[in-house]
Amino acid sequence: MNGFFNVNGGELVVILLVLALVVGPDRLPQYAEQLARFVRGARDYARKAKERVDEEVGDSIGEVDWASLDPRQYDPRRIVRDALLDPEPAPLAGRAGPGGASAAAGAPRGVRPPTPGAASGPRPEVAPFDDEAT
Repeated sequence: MNGFFNVNGGELVVILLVLALVVGPDRLPQYAEQLARFVRGARDYARKAKERVDEEVGDSIGEVDWASLDPRQYDPRRIVRDALLDPEPAPLAGRAGPGGASAAAGAPRGVRPPTPGAASGPRPEVAPFDDEAT
């Protein structure tokens, strides 16, 4: 009998014998009745709480993917690595800057595309950064 308090059958028998000796045979039925009332009340309370939750939440509780909400799956190192390796989203076609949509399409954030008419010599690389990060 592996129950709520991890008490096996032998331990339960010993506990009941000690309880019978401490309480005494004359008061034992009263305490057993009170315990039974308490267990029934707790069971009814739990059933009513479950019914109320089911009533208020409805069928949408079945649609929740509980495995994806498990906090043990969140590894901060993986989240940061994925965020850093995530490619920049492609710019929208209607949001062309001064260089046009084709000039800025492949440029990372923070790096300006070459201007037409600038010297075609080697240009120092500017490290990409997120100016909204800090």
